[in-house]
Amino acid sequence: MRIAPIEPGTRPELAEQEARIAAARGRVSPLYQVLLNSPPIAHGWEQMLSAVRNHSSLPASLRELVILRVAVLNRAPYEFDAHAPIALAAGVSAQTLEAVRQTVLTDDMPLSEVEHAVLALTDSMTLHIEVPDALFARVKAHFGDQSLLDLVATVAAYNMVSRLLTAFEIGH
Repeated sequence: MRIAPIEPGTRPELAEQEARIAAARGRVSPLYQVLLNSPPIAHGWEQMLSAVRNHSSLPASLRELVILRVAVLNRAPYEFDAHAPIALAAGVSAQTLEAVRQTVLTDDMPLSEVEHAVLALTDSMTLHIEVPDALFARVKAHFGDQSLLDLVATVAAYNMVSRLLTAFEIGH
């Protein structure tokens, strides 16, 4: 790691925040140990990512496909490894998991129409920032406004996660 993690229990002023993180996540992961170097950032991060993970209108399987795809594209294996079991538990097949792991997605992969559209959006936002109008229309055909916002926010949020993980070499 390129920044020292805060070992849980070593800073009394962080005890309450560590307890909240552990209650929500089951532990204070290496990612959160690094984030605790800035308690306000750790707090905001927890609020945003909890909303994306736990209060989104997206089906869990689509949310996890997005997270896995961003991890692949941004070379963040820690994130992929953390979310692969969650994706499987949400109903993503092992075959689909392997398809998402590929560098380039093709039309013959074992994905539904909505999965293809969601992953094309994820690739576009992650690799090119902009989303072409035709692709946006293709994705929008599958979602209402809230789910569309939740989808785009998930792609954006997990780009933030993977880029922090990669910059600080967390999980390397």
